[in-house]
Amino acid sequence: MSTHTKSGRGTADVLGLRSVLVGSLPAGLMTQAAPERYTVEAVFDRRPEKAELDEIVGDDTARLLAGAGYGSVTLTVADRRLEIHGTTLEQLHDGLAVFLADRLADISTDLRARQAEVETQTMDLAARENDRAAAVATLAATVSFERSARLDDDLVADTHDSAAVRG
Repeated sequence: MSTHTKSGRGTADVLGLRSVLVGSLPAGLMTQAAPERYTVEAVFDRRPEKAELDEIVGDDTARLLAGAGYGSVTLTVADRRLEIHGTTLEQLHDGLAVFLADRLADISTDLRARQAEVETQTMDLAARENDRAAAVATLAATVSFERSARLDDDLVADTHDSAAVRG
């Protein structure tokens, strides 16, 4: 028996789920002894970032789950596994898996957009600082510490007056 089920489609940058860990499922599934609800572990397709983890287990995800009719479902993360509590394989098959895949993609996409905005702002700030520093350097280069022509004339006159007094 395989220990994984097939994966969904994904994009390299977008967090997704690869498969269900069959070995973590309750032993009595599809028997009279099967629990009504249980935890299903699914493997992420890459290690989630801290910000992604916060969103996955956050209030917005819980609110969205409840709004989509999955109020009994809760999510936790253990290493590279999403633990989907209070569900069934049938519920996952009938729509919860697609809901989770979409939610993870939304989380990743939103995070990437926020990161791109911060990078853009940082680059804009750096460019403005470079422009400012260049303007300061340009202005500083125009500063001249040469004597004025008036002082040069006064110095020449003083030199002639001093020579006449000595002579």
